[in-house]
Amino acid sequence: MIKTAMIFLMLGVCGAGTANAADLFEKDVFQTAAGNLEITFIGHGSLMMKFGGKVIHVDPYSKLADYSKMPKADLVFITHEHQDHLDMVALQQVTTAKTVVVLTEKCAEKVTGGIIMKNGDVRKVEGITAEAVPAYNIVHKRDNGQPYHPKGIGNGYVLIFADKRLYIAGDTENIPEMSLLKRIDIAFLPMNLPYTMTPEMVADAAKSFRPKVLYPYHFGETDTAQIVTLLKDNRDIEVRIRRMK
Repeated sequence: MIKTAMIFLMLGVCGAGTANAADLFEKDVFQTAAGNLEITFIGHGSLMMKFGGKVIHVDPYSKLADYSKMPKADLVFITHEHQDHLDMVALQQVTTAKTVVVLTEKCAEKVTGGIIMKNGDVRKVEGITAEAVPAYNIVHKRDNGQPYHPKGIGNGYVLIFADKRLYIAGDTENIPEMSLLKRIDIAFLPMNLPYTMTPEMVADAAKSFRPKVLYPYHFGETDTAQIVTLLKDNRDIEVRIRRMK
């Protein structure tokens, strides 16, 4: 466990302005060697982080928040091109002329001026080292036999915040490449059918690389109690449930 983590639940009011729109959502704060990493849980696959004076958005989705009232992004990570992850309305609302957007080749067909990262790429952006890792389906497929997320198209990201390593899996199953992940302090793993993982698959994934803190996310109506039960005997993995339907 990361025992220095502090948990905050900040409740806003209806009609909140730009300054406090993000306070409508749950937040956790982790201490790093270079100051606090604050994570705001917007919902589904959408996150916001603050670190070193920078605001980082992940897969902003306008169905979940009014991004015109959210803090503007210094950095945005887009995992793949599906509309609940690449939402052009939310992206336009949260970015400025100075925002750096990291995305996939497929996303670059819609978004110009971004930094394209492929599986296996490592790059430092806005002072944060980012590793693009695979995210894809093996089992779950469309009626035509095509995986919901084909291999090599989408990204997960490992982001390094000083001495803390954070893994955002994107839309994926428990793929073999997860066993290669090292020293993950904080992990976000998707848990909904038919597009990503069952709770059993999430548990298998977590056991393969053993993050210190696991957040199931993108879980829709999946019963999150299942993943808690499945990992209850793995005392080195702390499962935290936040509002990430």
